[in-house]
Amino acid sequence: MKKEVIRNIIDKEDNMNDLPKIPVEAKEIIKHKRTGKIYESKAAFDADVADPNTDTTNDDFRQDLEVKVTRAGAMGAFTKK
Repeated sequence: MKKEVIRNIIDKEDNMNDLPKIPVEAKEIIKHKRTGKIYESKAAFDADVADPNTDTTNDDFRQDLEVKVTRAGAMGAFTKK
């Protein structure tokens, strides 16, 4: 198959609106890098930084995003015959 034909097939079929919607749960985790302490929010971490009784600095900030797929269904690439 020629490159022009392949390019036209990809352009015509590459529509981001046709992607399946997957239900997920996302959870933001704010954590202290050195101690591993988990904070309720970024504001709670900022309060710890502002507290003169702790040695927490902005460099100790760690933010993770935990994503759980609740139901994936049938996904994957299929070959046209």
